[in-house]
Amino acid sequence: MEHADILVIEDDKDIRKVLKDQLELDGFSILEAASGTEGMYIFKKRPPALILLDLNLPDLDGIKLCQMIRNISDVPIIMLTARDALADKVRGFECGADDYLVKPFEYLELKARILANLRRRAAAQKDELIFENLRISLKTREVFLNGQAVPLTRKEYDLLELFVVQPNRVLEREYIVRQLWPNGEVYAWSRALDVHIRRLRQKIEADPERPRFIVTHPGVGYRFQTSRD
Repeated sequence: MEHADILVIEDDKDIRKVLKDQLELDGFSILEAASGTEGMYIFKKRPPALILLDLNLPDLDGIKLCQMIRNISDVPIIMLTARDALADKVRGFECGADDYLVKPFEYLELKARILANLRRRAAAQKDELIFENLRISLKTREVFLNGQAVPLTRKEYDLLELFVVQPNRVLEREYIVRQLWPNGEVYAWSRALDVHIRRLRQKIEADPERPRFIVTHPGVGYRFQTSRD
């Protein structure tokens, strides 16, 4: 991930400078754009590894720009915005954003999210992931436990893949719901996620009541554990 290109699309010059200085200190290469049009031009000319996208741009709404980029690329997009309403977050995820950070934010949190998204994309580009006796073929969407095929529904597989491409990261319930049901078919307070978690554990865990892989973080979400604590 060292020297990975990050495109910062932000109209506030001071914020761009702060982000550029801090990210470059951590080894990233920074591309800057002060408008949506400029950001799209740079994106097409030099596709980055990740995009930091402000929603309040002078010429093009960040939601629209996110949709335009998502139509042609799966590059990770982290939205940076002062809009903290739930409806704005939902719109952000629905248009294809991978993450959403409300201003003001701590740089260390932003850095952690950048690294998590880069790791997730790197893992997703692999053909196969193996965790002890569990093997997941990302290319064919097949899952094997102790060498035996595990029949998963589409949602169960999507849920498992969401976990394994960003292992050891605590995924918040709201984030998981928006990733699995991006069009808002299921609300964050719905118990649908719990049902899918339970069914997935029954299929891949030796003891679903004491899960080895999918660990619950009460009041927060879940984490895919790669090594025994």
